[in-house]
Amino acid sequence: MGKVLSSSGGSSMPSRLGLRPGGISPRVLPLAALLLVLLGVLLWRVWPQNWSGLNPEAELRPITPRGDLSSEEKSTIAIIRQCSPSVVHITALVNARRDGFSLDVQQVPEGTGSGFVWDRQGHIVTNYHVIREADAAQVVLADHSAWKARLVGAYPDGDIAVLAIDADGDRLRPVMVGTSHDLQVGQRVFAIGNPFGLDQTLTTGIVSALGREISGETGHSIKGVIQIDAAINPGNSGGPLLDSAGRLIGVNSSIISPSGAFAGIGFAIPVDKVNRTVTELIRHGKVIRPSLGIEPAPDQWVEGLGLQGVLVLDVRRDSPAAKAGIRPTRRTPEGDVELGDLIVAIDDHKIESSNDLSAVQEMYKIGDTVSVTLLRDGRTMKVNVTLAATP
Repeated sequence: MGKVLSSSGGSSMPSRLGLRPGGISPRVLPLAALLLVLLGVLLWRVWPQNWSGLNPEAELRPITPRGDLSSEEKSTIAIIRQCSPSVVHITALVNARRDGFSLDVQQVPEGTGSGFVWDRQGHIVTNYHVIREADAAQVVLADHSAWKARLVGAYPDGDIAVLAIDADGDRLRPVMVGTSHDLQVGQRVFAIGNPFGLDQTLTTGIVSALGREISGETGHSIKGVIQIDAAINPGNSGGPLLDSAGRLIGVNSSIISPSGAFAGIGFAIPVDKVNRTVTELIRHGKVIRPSLGIEPAPDQWVEGLGLQGVLVLDVRRDSPAAKAGIRPTRRTPEGDVELGDLIVAIDDHKIESSNDLSAVQEMYKIGDTVSVTLLRDGRTMKVNVTLAATP
């Protein structure tokens, strides 16, 4: 009769192997611990070489020759080398008390922007909004020399200002002036400035659109503005926009961005407008605009009458408008109001508001003769007017 193995007791073989039912024998634990220690030591010795990537015998990688720079790269490098000496860093300063008890006053930075050297007489061009709140300004040239600047003149409606420094002419590298009337969409552009205070930063792009309109610091519309996709950020304002020949074609002014950082749409004031404005500011300290010599009625009045255009409220004595026979609004002997002429166009430019009239007049210079389209007594007529300086 064979032996029956108990399901609870089992046979004697597991005991001979040092095992107990349901667990590991205490005699096996020291051996397992020793094995774990030996494994840890082994890992510690080989870890630096096999897992950390360290190799005491590592050598420099051989250099792969890149070949010659592309013609486009060479052109860009030439532009930055040629034009960056003309670009300056402007810090606007305001007067502030040093503490609540001292009467000593120090000048603290209000903001920074860019600008560029206009001529060897020390004139510096920038945006008006860069120095708008400033009591003083400091200009740092490309050679890192710092100069106190004085305001020569500003044109808030056009967002242009001219400063002057007393630097020696040998230090000054005037920017080359180009044209903007012949720009084309798709043309390559280069912007140099100091975004976020980072000096001499170059960004590139293209002319995205022409003839844009933006609002100036005074709410006055600036027409004919250049739209670009070159990165323009805070601190770039007032810096030069250049063409592929390194010529000034605009002054970087603003961006469209809810955050204030670059969002792909930037604007520059065209150089043709800048050239005229800067020349006027250097000559007279202000811009003397060409004008018809009229006083326009408020736009709200015109809208209330159901009309569209600029209603002539008054005509200045001996003005171009007076000489051309343009009629003002007047009160009749019977006490009725007799409306004056309604200006609806100048040459080919449609006039719908007094803002339009101001912007279009700025496109001309003193002495230019323009054709003014009027509505008078329900009839359309044209008169020629020779623009003169604003009285």
